[in-house]
Amino acid sequence: MDAKLGQVLAALNRVVLGKPEQIKLSVSCLLAQGHLLIEDLPGMGKTTLSHALANVLGLKYRRIQFTSDLLPADIVGASIFQRNQETGQGKFVFSPGPIFSQFVLADEINRATPKAQSALLEAMEEHQVSIDGKTFPLPKPFFVVATQNPLSQAGTFPLPESQLDRFLMRINLGYPSAQAERELLEGQNHTQLAKQLKPVMTLEELAAYQVKVKSVKTSSSLLDYLQRLISYTREHPKLTYGLSPRGSLALLNASKSWALLHGREHVVPEDIQAVFEAVTEHRLADAMEQSLGRISQHALSEVKVL
Repeated sequence: MDAKLGQVLAALNRVVLGKPEQIKLSVSCLLAQGHLLIEDLPGMGKTTLSHALANVLGLKYRRIQFTSDLLPADIVGASIFQRNQETGQGKFVFSPGPIFSQFVLADEINRATPKAQSALLEAMEEHQVSIDGKTFPLPKPFFVVATQNPLSQAGTFPLPESQLDRFLMRINLGYPSAQAERELLEGQNHTQLAKQLKPVMTLEELAAYQVKVKSVKTSSSLLDYLQRLISYTREHPKLTYGLSPRGSLALLNASKSWALLHGREHVVPEDIQAVFEAVTEHRLADAMEQSLGRISQHALSEVKVL
């Protein structure tokens, strides 16, 4: 593994205990220039992980607390009329919202109404926002990490398929192991530890890694395997729809990023298998019959590498 990326993972593992795979998926997601959705119960460390990611990567961080009364203008900003006291004349001036940051935490995103949720769509896909007929570019790099509570909890609004598809990966943290929880109980406040983390890499180094992800090689046989997995989701009788072409590209980019994170310049089948669930499950959640379970597990067990 690259020494710099190893330092990033080590720093994150000191803050979020006992979750090495979820941390590697999170870093892979950002190296692939994707957005990350973290779904779990309150108090599992979702916000702590996102804050730690921003600090370790040296990114300007803003948090938006999603609530039922949140408006799109509270996210993207609005044009405000400003009057010149001397001349009496005035004009509308755009006041940027918190979306204008390199790293945006959309906290409890599914507690906001669909109207507020949709304000993120253009920003996540195009890295820009359009207001009053004008387009405003967002900073580079630009990442959205959203946290989501289980839909069984009161006061939640499910994210539409179009918005779920904008997230490269979805991960679940889950309960810590007994050993990790003991370290948590005996140690420092890990929320404060996340805030105190120093950047491990510069913006230039991060951009270089993102370019390097694109240059990771894939063989024709590897692409054949990826396409067989995609076809499996499209042809499964208990799925109303399968992965889209955007989902195919997401799986490929995530696999390249995972390979780079593990020091490889080419993708192997194990890279696809490692990211497959995080990339596919949230995209197909509404397409599955309840009795099916996790489609990613079925696909990986039934589609052979060859």
